[in-house]
Amino acid sequence: MASPAADDYLKTVYAHTEWQDAPITPSVLAAKLGIAPSSVTEMVKKLAAAGLVSHVPYGAVRLTDAGTQRALAMVRRHRLIETWLVQEFGYGWHEVHDEAEVLEHTISDRLLEGIDARLGRPRFDPHGDAIPDANGATAREPFVLLADAPTGHTGRVLRVDDRDPELLRALEAAGVSVAATVTITDSGIELDGAQTALPEGASEVVWLSA
Repeated sequence: MASPAADDYLKTVYAHTEWQDAPITPSVLAAKLGIAPSSVTEMVKKLAAAGLVSHVPYGAVRLTDAGTQRALAMVRRHRLIETWLVQEFGYGWHEVHDEAEVLEHTISDRLLEGIDARLGRPRFDPHGDAIPDANGATAREPFVLLADAPTGHTGRVLRVDDRDPELLRALEAAGVSVAATVTITDSGIELDGAQTALPEGASEVVWLSA
């Protein structure tokens, strides 16, 4: 079952559980993809018939081993392209998601390998998401969502969700970047040692080292 739409579904299912444990339901999948629930139901049935996901009516959608392998291949494409656009073309981290959504379906495997080699085979994209290697392996250290970090916790910014460009711009303006050091205080956070006010919603899209 080869289609860009199928790849987008698999990639979204994979990404949903990458930084938290709750499985994805068809309704949540529909919301993330911006697609009618009825269309999602039909596609999930096709993916299940192709052996790429497992699903029972009204239950969660889970990747099979074959679905995971294909999802990782698409995630690798997406994140390498994002990294390429930032490092080689000067894109901001808030600009690359939509561009990568288009390019990931068009470039050849040969070009992707060339991009990976030119960039020095990076392990993480500009938002801190792990880039799977050619075999699908990823590396990630223990993490905690900023909203769940207790007062007194100090950690490095590991990842910032990339789906809201406006919030990414606001976070950048506040000085938040991958690898910055954050300490949770009674009144908010310290960022690299300085008390900092974060934009609304930031605590739900920033992950720290545990």
